[in-house]
Amino acid sequence: MRILISNDDGYLSPGIEILAKTLSELGTVTVVAPERDRSGASNSLTLDRPLSVRRAGNGFMYIDGTPTDCVHIAVTGLLDELPDIVVSGINFGANMGDDTIYSGTVAAATEGFLLGIPSIAISLAGRDGGNFATAAIVARDLVARCRRSPPGKPMLLNVNVPDVAFDRVLGTEVTRLGKRHKSESVIKSSTPRGDTVYWIGAAGAAADAGPGTDFHAVAANRVSVTPLQIDLTHINQIAEIGSWLAR
Repeated sequence: MRILISNDDGYLSPGIEILAKTLSELGTVTVVAPERDRSGASNSLTLDRPLSVRRAGNGFMYIDGTPTDCVHIAVTGLLDELPDIVVSGINFGANMGDDTIYSGTVAAATEGFLLGIPSIAISLAGRDGGNFATAAIVARDLVARCRRSPPGKPMLLNVNVPDVAFDRVLGTEVTRLGKRHKSESVIKSSTPRGDTVYWIGAAGAAADAGPGTDFHAVAANRVSVTPLQIDLTHINQIAEIGSWLAR
């Protein structure tokens, strides 16, 4: 099995290292990741300059671009053979609810999916980062399942793993995305030269976090597996907008 790994935390992150080591038990692993932390990069592609691919001492390849760049370049020209699966992560921090819109971790997996490859984004949903091994085991089990029973068509899974020891994980739940409250206000500051600058505020707390959501599953120490789709069309508004335009 050929496994392509990427992330948005950069090729030096602890999450990608343990993910690559664990998934190497299942097949041939290739790592192509950003050269630095690109959290929040979403699905952006770098189109205004060429990109460089370099190889680190541990064999990982890294690119001076976004997570989407990494997967796109790997699949469309860098690799001699197409991967059987793309795995993005292990992200340090949750990617639940509205996070998926901004997440570079999810974006890397999305690019694999758009290129016709089953793809998984996996995140450790905690602030301590003490249990990357738990998320790696979950990722290994999911990839092993894909190898044993390949999906009929490409799938895109957003997986969030509680930041607890594996023996404290209370199962796996297929979920929908929850929703957060409005983000906190920007933080206004000044540079030493007196220029005004702004820091983006923290994400809001969970608003829609009831049973069936990713927030609810992780809070109960369960792995959340959310199947995603890319079609953003608001089907139920087509007739309404058509009538509005006809006025």
